[in-house]
Amino acid sequence: MSVHTLSVLVENKPGVLARVAGLFSRRGFNIESLAVGPTEHPEISRITILVSVEGNALEQVTKQLNKLVNVLKIVELEEGQAVQRELLLVKVRADDGNRRVVLDIVELFNAKVVDVTPEALTVEVVGPPAKLDAVLKMMGPLIREMVQSGMVALGRGPRSMTQAALRAVERAG
Repeated sequence: MSVHTLSVLVENKPGVLARVAGLFSRRGFNIESLAVGPTEHPEISRITILVSVEGNALEQVTKQLNKLVNVLKIVELEEGQAVQRELLLVKVRADDGNRRVVLDIVELFNAKVVDVTPEALTVEVVGPPAKLDAVLKMMGPLIREMVQSGMVALGRGPRSMTQAALRAVERAG
């Protein structure tokens, strides 16, 4: 299966996320990552979805999403045509014996230490999935706990998909 990144602009109304996620669930598609947040327009939210699908299934999902009342615009963001980032917070064992090693890894990946205790460090890493995977591989056995956000992504270049969506909201208004 291949993973696709969908950027979905929706009206910022209660229940919209549940309807979008429910559509994927009913179709039996696995959502690899899901991130939702406001856009530069308070009445519009952006849902970034990474979904594993094969063949024509992506087209079917897109058509079904477009039928949902509060969905304004859907764009598939191709790798290389979009800026993609995730956030990783990882708590690692960092005592006197290995703290220097952890700090070297933090520096190597341009990460940031956000919490320090005598026995542990919490590290923040922001970047594309490959960078986060590399950090996790290097910190491996030192990891005590971690959390990773969903992918957020924007298309490269000057175009804004929210402008067309905003006009649609105003017309429906």
